[in-house]
Amino acid sequence: MSDDYEYQHEVEELEGKSATAARLFDVRRIIGGLFVIYGIVITIAGITASDADLKKAEDININLWTGVSMLVLGLLFLLWMKLRPLPVPHPAPEQGPARPGDAD
Repeated sequence: MSDDYEYQHEVEELEGKSATAARLFDVRRIIGGLFVIYGIVITIAGITASDADLKKAEDININLWTGVSMLVLGLLFLLWMKLRPLPVPHPAPEQGPARPGDAD
């Protein structure tokens, strides 16, 4: 009886770790985080653009617009992850083979 309890406890612990790992490595978190980081960097490059840089792009601050767009996209991914988190997997109950002497 004690072995069954320990086994069940270990299984529940591993399921909890698995769910945590799944949430940690959610693709939306990775993509959103990268877009936010790159968006910040490119937005800063757009804010600090010189007149010569703007002249090359026909007076359109491409870095600023691209950086802000990337920042918004990254935040949308993170918002999506926050509003619709991954469901916690529920394992199906296992039915072991009946042992002699067990009552139904």
